Amino acid sequence: MATPSEAIQDPEPRALDNPQVQALVSYLDYEAQPMIVLDPDYHILAANTAYQRQFGARGQNYVGQKCYQVSHHYDVPCDQAGEHCPMKKAQELRGPDRVLHIHHTPRGPEHVDVELRPILQPSGAIVAYVERVTTLRNASVKARSQGLVGHADVFNQALFNVQRVAPSTLPVLLQGESGTGKELFARAVHEASERAQGPFVVVDCSGFSETLFESELFGYEKGAFTGAIGRKPGLVETAKGGTLFLDEIGDVPLPMQVKLLRLIETGTFRRVGSVETQRADFRLVAATHQPLQAMVEDGRFRRDLYFRIAVFPIDLPPLRERLDDLPVLIESILQRGNRLGGRLTVDDEALAAMRAYSWPGNIRELRNVLERARLLADDGQIHRAHLPSALLRRPTQPGPQACAMGPLPNPGHPPSTRPAPDVPTAPTAVPPADLATAIATFQGSRKALAQHLGLSERTLYRRLKALGLA
Repeated sequence: MATPSEAIQDPEPRALDNPQVQALVSYLDYEAQPMIVLDPDYHILAANTAYQRQFGARGQNYVGQKCYQVSHHYDVPCDQAGEHCPMKKAQELRGPDRVLHIHHTPRGPEHVDVELRPILQPSGAIVAYVERVTTLRNASVKARSQGLVGHADVFNQALFNVQRVAPSTLPVLLQGESGTGKELFARAVHEASERAQGPFVVVDCSGFSETLFESELFGYEKGAFTGAIGRKPGLVETAKGGTLFLDEIGDVPLPMQVKLLRLIETGTFRRVGSVETQRADFRLVAATHQPLQAMVEDGRFRRDLYFRIAVFPIDLPPLRERLDDLPVLIESILQRGNRLGGRLTVDDEALAAMRAYSWPGNIRELRNVLERARLLADDGQIHRAHLPSALLRRPTQPGPQACAMGPLPNPGHPPSTRPAPDVPTAPTAVPPADLATAIATFQGSRKALAQHLGLSERTLYRRLKALGLA
C-alpha cells in the first residue's frame, strides 16, 4: 500500500494548518472507499488512492478545484444549479448528509451515492468535510443491454431508496403500474445487499392456484398428493441465503395469505405432506400493481400481512413521468434485441410521437413497440410510419394512476433532481428566443421562472449557462 504522503495529493499549505485536517488526510488513504477532504469553501484539499483510481483522469490534479467543478462541471454550487447540495445541508445539520448524484467520471456520467460529514472543532465551527463517494453498479445513466437505466427525477428517487434499504434486512414492497420494471428493481435490491452472492428467486404469485401455490412455495413430500412421486424442495428452500421476490403479491389467495404471514413472522414452514418444521433464510421483496390498502379495507388482503410486507415501500414511476429517459431506454432496448448487428436508430419525428404518447403499458409496451418497428426498419432507422396507429393518435387522457400505498419513507434526502450536463435529454419546448424574452420580462426568482416555464430549476440553469446568461 502506498504511504499517505505518496497517495494523497498535497493540499495548499494553509489547509493543513489545522491538526484535525492533518490527521484526517493521513488516515484517509487507508480507507478502501473513494474519499476526499473539502474545506468549507468547496475546495478539494486531498483525495485518497481509491478516489484517484475510481474517479481520477490521467494527469489530473483535483487539489484546489471546487468540488462542483470536478463532479458536475458547474460554475456554481449544486444548490444554485437546482440540486440538493450535501455540504449546505451538512452545515445546517452540523451532521452528516447523504444524497444520490450524477457525477462526471472518466467513464462518463454515473450514479454515485455521496455521504458528507463535517469535521467540527471543539468550538463547534466546521473546519473541513470528508466526502465518501460510492458508485452504483446496479443502474446506468447511459444505455446498456441489461439492468436499470435512467436519470429522470422520479427514477433517481426510486434508485435512492433502493440504495438506502438494500444493506438492511427489511422487507421491501415495490409498488407501481404493470410494466414499470419491478423485477429489475427487486434484483437491484438483491445485488446491493449482503445476500448478493445468494440466489435470487422469483415467485409469480398470479400464476398459481391455491393448491399449487402452497406446493410450489413450500415444496412437498413423496406421496403428499397424487403425482408426488418424490420429495421436492419449494421456492422458499431454493432462496436460502438469498432473496425471495414475490411478484404480484396482491394475487395471493386469502387462505394462502395466512400461511405466507406465518412464514414471514416465524421464519418457518412445512412442506406439503410433512409435519417437520423447516427454517427459512431469505430476504423478502414483494411487488404489486394493485392498491393493497384498498384491498385491505374491503377484505381482499389481510391487514396484518400488508403491514409485514410494506415496511419499506418504494414507488416505481410510470414511463409517462420519466419521458426524459425515453432516448436512453430506447437505445438500451434496441441494444438488447440486436442479434443481427448494426445500429438501429429512431428518427426525430418518431421520437416526438413517442414522447407525446402516455404509455399505459409502460416500458413493457415500449419494448413491444420497438420490437415491432425493428422488423419494419429496413434502412436501419425507425420512422413514424413504423409505429402502431394507436400510438400515433396521441391520446390526451393520462394513463392509469400508480397505486397509492401511503407515504414513501424518505430516510435522508432525495437524489439529484436532473441529469449531469452531458446526459442526453429530450429537447425542451422553450426556444432560446422565448427564454431570453422571459428572462428580460419576468419579475421574480430563478426558481419562480423555472416553475413559470415548466422546467426544473437545474434545467433552467443549464439552458441559461448555454446562452451565457447564468
